[in-house]
Amino acid sequence: MDTIVENALVESLVTTEAFVRDNVPRIVLIAERIAGAFLRDGKLLICGNGGSAADAQHMAAEFVNRFELERPPLPAMALTTDTSVITSIGNDYSFDDIFSKQVKALGMKGDVLLCISTSGNSKNLISAVEAANSEGLYTVGLLGKGGGDLAEFVDMALIVRSHVTARIQEAHILTEHIICRLVDHIIFQKHLRSE
Repeated sequence: MDTIVENALVESLVTTEAFVRDNVPRIVLIAERIAGAFLRDGKLLICGNGGSAADAQHMAAEFVNRFELERPPLPAMALTTDTSVITSIGNDYSFDDIFSKQVKALGMKGDVLLCISTSGNSKNLISAVEAANSEGLYTVGLLGKGGGDLAEFVDMALIVRSHVTARIQEAHILTEHIICRLVDHIIFQKHLRSE
């Protein structure tokens, strides 16, 4: 049993460290894009399925409430939370449309769409990105397992080089927290000091 614990820890640390170190400039760029959207009265839309849906909600809460700094709320929305919207779209149209219709309704040019997927092959996320691209949103994929089809559709793809879902999710959540911290720094420390 101890070996299972130790192996999980080592796998997680190795995977997460390699991913973050390989993507530092991209992570910073994504944070700058999100901060720029917020500073221009834009918003962040986040979506994913299953555990990635939980990540979307978690990240939105960090922005709307607070992360580490005491600061005003920031406009982030998880497209995974409104059960009436999701079930009506799924029922009347298709599960593939549950995010794209929300992007069309809520997204505006200059907003950012962040799609979280361990496989990168979710049809509803690909549809969301296609809708976002047509509306002028900047699109980001936080992905795993080679990036899947989604990597070809987003403006920026961050791909965890693992095929183990748990390890991918662990790298994703750290990256999401780093992005939150960077956005706070850009807006409330760096930007405010320069005014």
